[in-house]
Amino acid sequence: MISVIIPHLNQAAALEACLRSLDAQTLSRDLFEVIVVDNGSAIPPMDVVAGHPDAKLMYEPHPGPGPARNAGAAYARGDILAFMDADCRAHPDWLTAIHNAFQQVGQATILGGEVRIRPAVEGCFTAIEAYESVFGFRNRLYVTRHGYSVTANLAVRRADFARVGPFPGIQFAEDMQWGQMALRAGCEFRYVPGMVVFHPARRSLQELYAKWDRQITHYRNMAQGARGWQLRWFATALVVLASPVVGAITVMTSGRLHGISARLKAIAVLCAVRSHRTAKMLALLRKEGAVVWNR
Repeated sequence: MISVIIPHLNQAAALEACLRSLDAQTLSRDLFEVIVVDNGSAIPPMDVVAGHPDAKLMYEPHPGPGPARNAGAAYARGDILAFMDADCRAHPDWLTAIHNAFQQVGQATILGGEVRIRPAVEGCFTAIEAYESVFGFRNRLYVTRHGYSVTANLAVRRADFARVGPFPGIQFAEDMQWGQMALRAGCEFRYVPGMVVFHPARRSLQELYAKWDRQITHYRNMAQGARGWQLRWFATALVVLASPVVGAITVMTSGRLHGISARLKAIAVLCAVRSHRTAKMLALLRKEGAVVWNR
């Protein structure tokens, strides 16, 4: 059995769409269960989950998607744990791809799949959607080069999850930190292109900035304490400021966008985001930042 674990916080409408996508899976329904873990929503999603009789609702008071995922994993009955986010939708073959992949890989292998941006209007990208289609979730790169998978599309055998240990708390980048833990525990990551989930783009530059503020704070929390981290952090900030030159080439050659208009829009957002990231990194040289999930 596969246990699908979904952390949730104040996203009831998105969760409804997520659960519908799981209802439409091609994998036989007796081969998976669905566990939603609410993490302190103003209005718990009881009505949403009740509309999907095979789904279960749990509660985790400790804030953060990592603790919510850990609570779901502790409750799960499956031999395989599959993690996704409440605002994602699974491709109908998502669980079938996970099921088939685990028949072919050995123990201590963790799967990461494709995360695609879902435009609000099919076939028509806004500037934010065009940018995120290229840079939002580069999970093939993360899995094959950096040794981790985003937790929006991650599957692991229960025994290997126990070997690695629980996800870290909200002050850390749970996917990167847990990936490092997995590598130290002797596990390896495998990219599965047919294991697809769809994620909405952020709706504004402000939402993109908030995402990066959270992520950069995670990076600082991981970096501080190492000798000379401030100098390396400052140098990295300057690299980020100059990086749109290379990023523009990535946009122009990406197979995820079509047409010059979408590519130019993506480059404009790229320049704005990289400038914001640089300013945030320089600000965090002076003081620590707090991480807030799903404001």
